[in-house]
Amino acid sequence: MILYGSSLSPLVRKVLAFAGEKGMALELQPTGGAPGQHSPEFIAASPLRKMPALRDGDFTLADSSAIVHYLEALQPEPNLIPVEPRARGSVIWFEEYGDTVLMPCGGKMFFNRVVAPTFLGRPGDPVIADTAERDELPPILAYLESVIPDSGFLVEDRLTLADLAIASPLANLPYMASGIDAGRYPRLAAYVAAILSRPSFAPWIERETALLAKLAA
Repeated sequence: MILYGSSLSPLVRKVLAFAGEKGMALELQPTGGAPGQHSPEFIAASPLRKMPALRDGDFTLADSSAIVHYLEALQPEPNLIPVEPRARGSVIWFEEYGDTVLMPCGGKMFFNRVVAPTFLGRPGDPVIADTAERDELPPILAYLESVIPDSGFLVEDRLTLADLAIASPLANLPYMASGIDAGRYPRLAAYVAAILSRPSFAPWIERETALLAKLAA
């Protein structure tokens, strides 16, 4: 199976980690050449031209949530999306929170501090990035700090899609001169460090860190 996108995207990284936890092999391919120029294969798989998109033989699918549900159906074990109604609802909530609350906040910071200057060759808007970090990020981190159980997993005291969806966007914070204050958010800081150290995440983060360091040199 081919996954189109870059692991620097938290949504792509979430899918890669989900597949990694299941032991499923995905071939990561870029969406095209220069920024804004996409390959016909990617466009065919992603009508909205957003990453990630999946190709499995003659079947294509866009959107990270759709893709992880497809992978779960293909290979139900290990189970990462619970079947118990309350647990399943909680996992869907945390994935939605990661995708629609955490991602947009982090995206304002990441685009203006990393994507624009590093990949587009133009300055970002520091006001947008700084405002998001100052006003939007702290309530998000405070909420997550309040819901991390003693087990270190958000749902059913075990790893689920919820943990992958929340940890993936937070992996980008160090790339944009930000982070989680362990003094203020100790449970969250320890939680994110533990999830991102898993083999499903760690190799991708290592590659991303090396790439950004090379581009900055």
